Amino acid sequence: MENSSSVKEFILLGLSGDQGVQKIYFVVFLLFYTLTVAGNLLIVLTVTSSRHLKSPMYFFLCHLSFVDICYSSVTAPKMISGFLVENNTISFAGCIGQLFGFHFFGCTEIFILTAMAYDRYVAICRPLHYPALMSRRLCGRMVGGSWVGAFLHSTFQTLPTALLPFCGPNKVAHYYCDVHPLLHLACADTRVVSLVTVANGGVISLGCFLILVTSYVVILVSLRGQKPAGWHKALSTCGSHITVVVLFFGPCTFVSVRPSGDLAADRSVAVFYTLIAPMLNPLIYTLRNREVKGTVRKLCSRKV
Repeated sequence: MENSSSVKEFILLGLSGDQGVQKIYFVVFLLFYTLTVAGNLLIVLTVTSSRHLKSPMYFFLCHLSFVDICYSSVTAPKMISGFLVENNTISFAGCIGQLFGFHFFGCTEIFILTAMAYDRYVAICRPLHYPALMSRRLCGRMVGGSWVGAFLHSTFQTLPTALLPFCGPNKVAHYYCDVHPLLHLACADTRVVSLVTVANGGVISLGCFLILVTSYVVILVSLRGQKPAGWHKALSTCGSHITVVVLFFGPCTFVSVRPSGDLAADRSVAVFYTLIAPMLNPLIYTLRNREVKGTVRKLCSRKV
């Protein structure tokens, strides 16, 4: 892919220019990233090694945890290593690759969370048809469709940005390469590219979020007239998913639908959905799910 850019590398400005603060950030975010990888890897090993966690919900959970590892690994290692150097540089190709990977895995996570919401809707609202509707084949197609859809989304986000000329300043006001901070550095009119990328990200984020909200509204309506035990059972199966959706979609939608503006605010919000939310996901699903909790204990005791 040819690019008329004279810029061969970018400097990621990170979260702070204060050396003392950077050392604190290094310890904190290294801990966060370690917990993210370890926690999600534990979920993947737990689900794949268990003979009991074979329902569609755990199939999706396993893929979600794998995506969380990849999603955090696109940005976190570069950010963490940058706290130890004066100038955290990244090549032009590396920057575009990071941009693609960030949107690819982030969009995959959005689609998988949406698929998990549909799974909960079928399980609660149509329990007698659940085995037929949520077959292994359909679940595989939904996950496969998530990867393909995310690839297309990431291509539409990355390609227009990569083809822009970059001939001036090379300091990216972020801790990773994203569309908005890169548009500020382009030596061309970026209004059309900005509109296309905001529309692309906004439609996916808001569209999936509306599907999620609608599915849970339908679930709540279907529970009218149920006994308290029925409400408790239904909501307990959805509680973990709702918590994860709020933690991920809230900040993600905020950044996706707004045009290029306050990059400092974008950085602060991005930390939450690129590192903190993936770190919390295993904890949320483990604490609120007896089957996962029990299987994790068995797996850990077996390893010990």
